[in-house]
Amino acid sequence: MFTSNNYKKIIVALVFGWVAIWIYRTILTPIYPQIQDALGNASNAEIGLIASVYFFAYTGMQIPAGALVDKFGQKTVLIPAFIGFAVGAVVLGTSTTLPQVYIGSLIAGLATGSYYGSAYSLSAKHVPKEKKTFANAVINSGSAVGMVIGLIGSSVLVGGLNVEWNWMLYGTALIILGVTFVFYINIKSDKQLAAMEDQTAKTTTDTKNVVKEDDGVSLFSSKHLTIYFVYFAVCYGYYMIVTWLPSFLVAEKGFAQSDVGYVSALVAIAGIPGALIFARILDRRQQDCLKYILTLLIIAAVMIGLTVYSPSPWILYIALILYGLFGKLAIDPVLITYVSDSVPEHKTAKALGLFNFFGMASSVVAPWLTGFIGDTTGSQIIGFYIGNVLLLVAALLFFLVIYLRDGKNSQHA
Repeated sequence: MFTSNNYKKIIVALVFGWVAIWIYRTILTPIYPQIQDALGNASNAEIGLIASVYFFAYTGMQIPAGALVDKFGQKTVLIPAFIGFAVGAVVLGTSTTLPQVYIGSLIAGLATGSYYGSAYSLSAKHVPKEKKTFANAVINSGSAVGMVIGLIGSSVLVGGLNVEWNWMLYGTALIILGVTFVFYINIKSDKQLAAMEDQTAKTTTDTKNVVKEDDGVSLFSSKHLTIYFVYFAVCYGYYMIVTWLPSFLVAEKGFAQSDVGYVSALVAIAGIPGALIFARILDRRQQDCLKYILTLLIIAAVMIGLTVYSPSPWILYIALILYGLFGKLAIDPVLITYVSDSVPEHKTAKALGLFNFFGMASSVVAPWLTGFIGDTTGSQIIGFYIGNVLLLVAALLFFLVIYLRDGKNSQHA
């Protein structure tokens, strides 16, 4: 059922998908001043709305996209979605007014909203169980690679070489179309493989019984609602740091403006090896999955707290590196595998769509709330405390609702 070429090609294709998405997400951030000038001195709030429109659309698409993927299949949804993604990038690149910029951002957000459920339901279906968490970590690492390419690429080309900002979007559109072709080549046999698996299931009495028993699985059980909240807390801390850490370091830790980009990048850089290492360990010790999730949540909470309390730059560096190693990028693949294994195959994309909907809702709440707190109190420290407390509450709920009930069973499985 699982051929080595098949699932490895799927993993490579999905890595490229995240690279393209995160290049788009980060390519504009370093060149906002150039965009403001080009659009007639737009305000900071108007420019910030570009990202907000994208994430509203992206988050809103999670649940309907999951239903579409479960009904029509991943390839059928992915190909037109990424063509739409390229169109959105071109619309944004050709923009001469803010409304046109928002339309391009809206199209891109709606299009990429289908990716999460498609990607991880594909890995759940085609990757062998003993390699699933590591595969999800590899796929997820594409986001960090795309972030680095987007941030550095736009800074160098536009800021250093004076390339027009529009050309960054045209280049991104070409990358997106290239990734779409990779999807077409590497995921082309998805329907046939699914049909083969269904046929095998029909001839196996045990498999029949499992599917019949799993049909009653609720996506809103106490266990799933707890996992959704856990992911909201995990993403809240991450998007708060991604959005506000640079200004927090300048305003409240005394860092120079020229240094904060490198310091903030420590989280993304440390995240890749952290995710891969923990995923490899967990694939070999699947019975300890719940214990690792709980441990990672507690460590991530402590590191965010230490970022606020750090009395010296070196302690801050250590806290950020450890947050990168044990934070969102390390927790993501473990939670994704846990969610996909907790539901029958025909509900996988729906479950992952709900899971990511709650996680990405934090990308809308965290940046705004932390900024609002900074505006009203003159300090963003309370905003960081909220990220810290949410993770501790998530760890407590996970322990009470899931770990105490399922932990002993999984250790003896």
